[in-house]
Amino acid sequence: MDADQAGNTNIFFVYICITFVDTKTVMDTRTATAELGWISFPANGWEEVSGYDENLNTIRTYQVCNVFEPSQNNWLLTTYIDRRAAQRIYVEIRFTVRDCASIPSVLGSCKETFNLYYLETERTLSQGIKGVEYWANAPFLKVDTIAADESFSQVDFGGRLMKVNTEVRSFGPLSKGRGFHLAFQDLGACMSLLAVRVFYKKCPSVVQNFAFFPETLTGAESTSLVIARGSCIPNAEEVDVPIKLYCNGDGEWMVPIGSCSCKAGYEPDNGNVCRGKSLH
Repeated sequence: MDADQAGNTNIFFVYICITFVDTKTVMDTRTATAELGWISFPANGWEEVSGYDENLNTIRTYQVCNVFEPSQNNWLLTTYIDRRAAQRIYVEIRFTVRDCASIPSVLGSCKETFNLYYLETERTLSQGIKGVEYWANAPFLKVDTIAADESFSQVDFGGRLMKVNTEVRSFGPLSKGRGFHLAFQDLGACMSLLAVRVFYKKCPSVVQNFAFFPETLTGAESTSLVIARGSCIPNAEEVDVPIKLYCNGDGEWMVPIGSCSCKAGYEPDNGNVCRGKSLH
């Protein structure tokens, strides 16, 4: 390999490190082996059942289908989720929704949407919050109304052709508690929550310009830039200061400032290590 090729290899190595996005999952119902045990209100609303995903893997799901009854207001509250110092949280929801037009004699109140909320708190909410008054004034913050891109009819369902929707939403800043609950509100849909995954993004630890930058959580907003201070790798010294990178809201490193270089008597190896020069 000639010098130009070696240089290109080093550039490629740095590019991969800088653009790799890392996520940390804090809840994933797909891995559940027992009942989820979420809180539902009222009792005839959301129901936890065992089901199958589109690959026929056994999963725990929640479903609701009170489309023949007016004025639906069914709540489903997850267990407590530790945010692990993350300021912005992402929720990936996989769900199916029945096409209202395919249900004979259905009321005009039938929906093909549901609402997603969250509540910051220091500790888990009690199983005792089942009173009508609490849910009528539920102190949750709304994330979004989520609609299905695809809905299924009775024919599709009978033929096991599952039209699964996947939607991702994010919310923040989080700062009022060590964790939170998610809440799902049904106002009259016939639907199933197949899987809910909750995660946050982070920029992975990286070596660039002979400086090490630690793993860094993204900021509170999708447009946030979080400064990470770098330190020279072994056998390297500062050339330009300050040494820093910015972690953007997508978990990508950007805008490198400052650098280190190998000390006298050492030379670069693969662009991220300073080794002693050979005496030969």
